[in-house]
Amino acid sequence: MFSNYLIGLREGLEASLVVCILIAYLVKTGRRDALKPVWTGVGVAVVLALGFGCALEFGSQELTFEAQEALGGSLSLLAVCLVTWMVFWMRRTARHLKAELHGKLDAALAMGTGALVVTAFLAVGREGLETALFVWASVHAAGDGSPRPLIGVALGLATAVLLGWLFYRGALRINLARFFTWTGGMLVVVAAGVLAYGFHDLQEADWLPGLTDLAFDVSGAIPPDSWYGTLLKGVFNFQPDPTVLQVTVWLLYLVPALALFLAPVGFASGKGKVKEPDEQGSRPSRAPQAPQD
Repeated sequence: MFSNYLIGLREGLEASLVVCILIAYLVKTGRRDALKPVWTGVGVAVVLALGFGCALEFGSQELTFEAQEALGGSLSLLAVCLVTWMVFWMRRTARHLKAELHGKLDAALAMGTGALVVTAFLAVGREGLETALFVWASVHAAGDGSPRPLIGVALGLATAVLLGWLFYRGALRINLARFFTWTGGMLVVVAAGVLAYGFHDLQEADWLPGLTDLAFDVSGAIPPDSWYGTLLKGVFNFQPDPTVLQVTVWLLYLVPALALFLAPVGFASGKGKVKEPDEQGSRPSRAPQAPQD
């Protein structure tokens, strides 16, 4: 439940911040007439994400066992790729996200109502589709038939909406760079578990060999039906009897991904450590800047 709450919070907060930036800019520039198209685009994106999630859940139930495992494994790998790209993208571009959105909104305002709808839809729709796919993959990997994972996602999204509203009202100020770093790091850990179980699904579908080659088996010490076994399963997708392939891909993904993600921004490009954005997400200046209009 916690891992799904984290997914809902992280993805939902990104979408909430995008909406807040768009709405605040329109209000500040006196373009309240453009608010309705923006909200229309947001609404269409939410409906699309819900429909995509329902299609994944109910569509997969009509498949054979092997086809379900193959689909689940393939989508798990896709979900991990998307989430990994998302956390690295947000860490790299958070400092100038506001300016980028303002530029896109200015262009959309010049083009008309339809462009506003599309801008808002694309800004929120990507987060919604990623959330639906990763939540489905995470729930599938956890093998939890209870409604707790969906409750966790709903609570995470509700928290994100509340935080977004508080940001908009100016009642809340936190270090967004630090927040996205911590939650992004935790999502990398969750993604590693989803990736490992995705390979297990592909093994069960006979797409990959080694299903019977266990790396270890601690089922006696950590029973899957115990409260702590369930907790580890729900948070980290921990499996007490993983295959050698699962442990291998888990390590090959988690160690380098976490090391790169936690490295200072700009380290990989040889630019050295770049100062993180402050609470408002503004880029720190390195030299005196010319006055802005």
